[in-house]
Amino acid sequence: MKVSSRAGALALAVVALALTVTGVVVAATDSNPASSPKDSLALNGYPPRSAQLHVVISTGQLYNVTADVNVNFVTNAVEAQVQIPLLFSATNLDLRLVNGQLYAGSGNLSSIIGSPWVALALKEPSLYGLSLEMTKPDLGLISGFPSVTVTGSGLDKTYLYHRDNVTITAPSGLPLTLPTRAAIDFSITLGAQGEMTATSFVVTSKTSTASISVTVLSYNQPAHIAAPNAKDVKQLTAGGLRKLFGSSSVTKLLSPQNVASLGQIRLN
Repeated sequence: MKVSSRAGALALAVVALALTVTGVVVAATDSNPASSPKDSLALNGYPPRSAQLHVVISTGQLYNVTADVNVNFVTNAVEAQVQIPLLFSATNLDLRLVNGQLYAGSGNLSSIIGSPWVALALKEPSLYGLSLEMTKPDLGLISGFPSVTVTGSGLDKTYLYHRDNVTITAPSGLPLTLPTRAAIDFSITLGAQGEMTATSFVVTSKTSTASISVTVLSYNQPAHIAAPNAKDVKQLTAGGLRKLFGSSSVTKLLSPQNVASLGQIRLN
């Protein structure tokens, strides 16, 4: 299956990875009285109960895919509001991972399957490890980058990692074409107390550039992530999967099978 461009294909991979790997954040309230008022994201050494992130996926072209992602670390639930630009409009997706079910809602689903939501049983990953890493990332675990640059801006400090000529390998069967070699730029920004405030990942080949950037909007704000009303949800079956994910390379890539395969992409 062909994709219109290598940049577009790479962006699709990043989109799916962002939706499945980057999961984050919204849960309880914390007035954070002990922190400096200038560092609104300070965690005082305690893992966050929730977080709100803004994610931007770009191919270096005019339009970007954006997502506002909320994760409740206490209930292990995730919600993402995703906007995918089309030629003259945009598609909005509401994704929720709650109690072992992945729910997807979109305005045009009712016309396709007669229900505004679909659901798929999915084993939930534990988000506790992610909350620990966001509290104070262990930069000593980041390896394989020969070039590291540190810059400061106010209370924040950004670490920039670069590596050229990275080999990219992907499992067979994915409906996309990835560059075989590319340059990788990874950055992570830490606040005054070492908490993560932003991160980005950029892949640049001879013919394309794709990137994902994540900005932490808040920690420990109220988060209420609930499953849709049961009467509005249709459980996905094999036939339903073919209906939803069988029409194009874009939708095939976002099928549960191919999303799972994206985790097998390797950078060497």
